[in-house]
Amino acid sequence: GCAAAVLAVAAGLGAHVVADGPVEVAGLRVDALSAFMLVVIGAVAMVAAIAAPAHVAAEVDAGRLAPSTARRQSVLVHAFLAATALAVLAADLGVLWVAVEATTIVTAFLVGQGRTRGAVEAAWKYVVICSTGIALALLGLVLLNHAAAHAPLGTGGHGLDWAGLVTAAPGLDPGVTRIAVVLLVLGFGAKAGLAPLHAWLPDAHSQAPAPVSALMSGVLLAVSFSAILRVKVIADAALGPGFVRALLLGAALVSLAVAASLLLAQRDYKRMLAYSSIEHMGLLALGAGIGGAAATAAVLLHVLGHGLVKSVAFVGAGRIAQLTGTSRIDRVRGLVATQPGLAAATGLAVLALLGLPPFSLFASEFAIVRAGLAGGDGSSAGWAVVVALGLVVVIGAAMLRHTGRMLLGPAPDGPGAAAAPRRLPRSTAVALAAGLLAAAVLGVTAGPLAELITHAARTLTGAP
Repeated sequence: GCAAAVLAVAAGLGAHVVADGPVEVAGLRVDALSAFMLVVIGAVAMVAAIAAPAHVAAEVDAGRLAPSTARRQSVLVHAFLAATALAVLAADLGVLWVAVEATTIVTAFLVGQGRTRGAVEAAWKYVVICSTGIALALLGLVLLNHAAAHAPLGTGGHGLDWAGLVTAAPGLDPGVTRIAVVLLVLGFGAKAGLAPLHAWLPDAHSQAPAPVSALMSGVLLAVSFSAILRVKVIADAALGPGFVRALLLGAALVSLAVAASLLLAQRDYKRMLAYSSIEHMGLLALGAGIGGAAATAAVLLHVLGHGLVKSVAFVGAGRIAQLTGTSRIDRVRGLVATQPGLAAATGLAVLALLGLPPFSLFASEFAIVRAGLAGGDGSSAGWAVVVALGLVVVIGAAMLRHTGRMLLGPAPDGPGAAAAPRRLPRSTAVALAAGLLAAAVLGVTAGPLAELITHAARTLTGAP
């Protein structure tokens, strides 16, 4: 119900913004980017919400989850959605920071709710690394506020209001702003899963319940990256596009290299999907670093497509873990024979993550590459695109190899074996099919979202 309400509100706000422009009320500002990010939150939450009841029921029946814990999980998930919605709607960067920090607190309890040693360690690692990152972002905001307060011609009265900072940006002190931007990109990049503060992500995603992993990968990372996009607008106006471009291209290539190196010998399929999330955050950073309206629009399309497909992948992985009792790749075999529906959805999700048509990730990745080779906002990033493509090929080969071993061949005895083919719960099947279908449709046409994406890209680039 909550996810459907977010989607409905997002649709209404998106139509209003496209027709009449941004609206600001009670400290909230709805522009095209805010409305689009609400669409992302609602769409990914719908997939997770549809699949969650069957997943939770199976965990309760197996004795791995107490009914009281299940109820607490539902409350925490709703709090998480509220915090992410506040983050994308906040007119003030300080409020955005508070909302992003609130997601850390809420999801830490969700990551550690299994109370196993691995879950508790993952939760603490998540809290320590993300709190370090968000502390860096806070320091960056303090410096940015200082620069704004000392801007000339009375432009410093906006505090941390984003629209006011964009207006005042040309008058900000370059030295202070440069330090602030580095801290903000590092801080929000930690929550977005960008290197070098990415180490929390594989542990947290592999230990959280499958629907929660779907929300963290599809919503939390996307919302955190949208904060970087907001900062980039200010930085480009204050420092020129070259400074943030260098930061983002560097983060993109390091993130892709980390994902490629650790996926080659990966032994856990949940962690495999987590490293895939780092890869896709790297691709978003690549597109944002390239800049320009075309690359920025592709980044936004990629955000939605990745959220839909990765939520399907995590829901499928959660079901595989429930059936086989393991998350080890080498202990799962023959899913095509024993679980054909689940195997088909998981296989298609992995192919979509690798950027195969007709899924939207193909269209968005192609657009990012084309913009990079063409020059983006006027400065060629072709060298970075070529390096990124090489790393993406390595990542794709590793994921195909691992997934193929799980789906094909005879099922093993012991852990990983399924006694007989079992039908997917109807709600799980609907969630998997809906997510894949939406991603495929987006790959063919963005439909009514096309105009909203175009307006959001203009908001982020200042294009007419």
